[in-house]
Amino acid sequence: MQNKSNDNAPRHFNLTARILHWLMAAAILAMLFIGVGMTTSMTWRPWLIDIHRPLGIAILLLVVIRLINRLCYPIPPLPPTVPRWQAFIAHASHWLLYILMFILPLLGWATLSAGNWPVTLFPGWDLPPIAPTNSTLYAWFRTLHGILAWLLFAVVIGHLSAALLHAWIYRDGVFSSMALGPSSKKENID
Repeated sequence: MQNKSNDNAPRHFNLTARILHWLMAAAILAMLFIGVGMTTSMTWRPWLIDIHRPLGIAILLLVVIRLINRLCYPIPPLPPTVPRWQAFIAHASHWLLYILMFILPLLGWATLSAGNWPVTLFPGWDLPPIAPTNSTLYAWFRTLHGILAWLLFAVVIGHLSAALLHAWIYRDGVFSSMALGPSSKKENID
């Protein structure tokens, strides 16, 4: 919960963090809508599954890179005007996002493994199973994967709402700290 002013603290996330953030935001939104489409459209289901599997593994790889980047580089502090309870919620929700971005792809992979389905990244390139073939395990993993996907969707909506609140209402530099484009020393851009 960094919400104290520090002149030496970065004012923006590093470029790698910003690129990964927006790339993963697009991938996760696509995944959430693909997931809904897979459960509602029998016509498009096979094609959507073929996209869902490699995109999930790509998200898993990107979140590992993103987490390493997050642990290696300092992040900008929240403005001192952010109440402590909001700073706590922001901090907790960011870590919840990381956990869900890591767990969901692994759980999807384990679900397919338990159902004896391949995780095909490209034709002829399947990932090894990470769970034993077991129909009960498959049912549990599949249900949990769906529940956690809806939780991720809710947390993403909350994250987006908070970002827009900071961008359009507070105008306190929180949104611009993650925005792409040249870094600026000026925090409030009107």
